[in-house]
Amino acid sequence: MTIDRLFHNNNDAVDFTFNDQVAEVFDDMLARSVPCYRQVIDMSGKLLEAFVRDGDLIYDLGCSTGRPLIALAEILKSKKVRYIGMDNSEAMINKARLKALMYSRHNQIDFDLADITSAPLEPCRTVLLNYTLQFLRPVSRAPFLKKIYEALQPGGILILSEKIISPHSCLNRCFIQAYLDFKRGQGYSEIEITKKREALENILIPFSIAENRDLLAAAGFTSCETFFQWFNFVSFAAVKE
Repeated sequence: MTIDRLFHNNNDAVDFTFNDQVAEVFDDMLARSVPCYRQVIDMSGKLLEAFVRDGDLIYDLGCSTGRPLIALAEILKSKKVRYIGMDNSEAMINKARLKALMYSRHNQIDFDLADITSAPLEPCRTVLLNYTLQFLRPVSRAPFLKKIYEALQPGGILILSEKIISPHSCLNRCFIQAYLDFKRGQGYSEIEITKKREALENILIPFSIAENRDLLAAAGFTSCETFFQWFNFVSFAAVKE
């Protein structure tokens, strides 16, 4: 795994893009920037054990380098499940395909280069959205979630993980401070933290828990629960009745 030093020597602030440089260090970036990233994947797998059946299809939309699907394929190895990962970054998809080949999952997992907001979806049992919705323009989120709801089969599940913002200013400051301390504890310098925050400004737009719940309800999900929260990181499970 290549260590993330992307913003170590970058003197100019630039917008964050999922290019070759980012793809090269992305697994390390996730592990050091998203609290409990692997634990959320494991918890998702535990949930899916109760929902997924032989012959089902699982999507990961915004799949990046494919780590969640490859991990889920191991967790759900007793089930005959098909997996499709989609991402609009060619660099990420190339990494994901190579990883699937390395882990001998290339016959079980397809990684497609596609715009997740416009690509057609097959009827499916599960959709994963891991820290992906936050990068879509706010106006496009409601129709995108509606599209997912319509693709899910009855009894299907959407797992949505997002960075969130708290409407309570004092709590929000506390959450942000805890997150900054987390990143410092992962070895990121102050300059790296600052430059990445500048690069993500206006690119990553977090919603509150209530706003995300409202979007899910508007899409048609009547059953939605949070199954994980670490300060300003939250995972939801939404079931199509």
